[in-house]
Amino acid sequence: MAEVHVSLPDGLGDWANKRVAEGPYDSASDYVGDLVRRDQEAAEGTARLQAAIDEGLASPETDTNIADIVAAARRGR
Repeated sequence: MAEVHVSLPDGLGDWANKRVAEGPYDSASDYVGDLVRRDQEAAEGTARLQAAIDEGLASPETDTNIADIVAAARRGR
């Protein structure tokens, strides 16, 4: 396990300790770890979304409209 030491300003440290006291976290370290995990998941989701956007922008144009796409999707169920 990687060891990282973090210093927080008093207000943020107080907030982290409050979250530990109120919630499911065993320590401020657990709380910070959860924040980092959530940030990683969000960044990965953003990267997947950007890849899908890039794929769409790189695809050829079509005369198909949204109603046709929705109808095809419903038929495919």
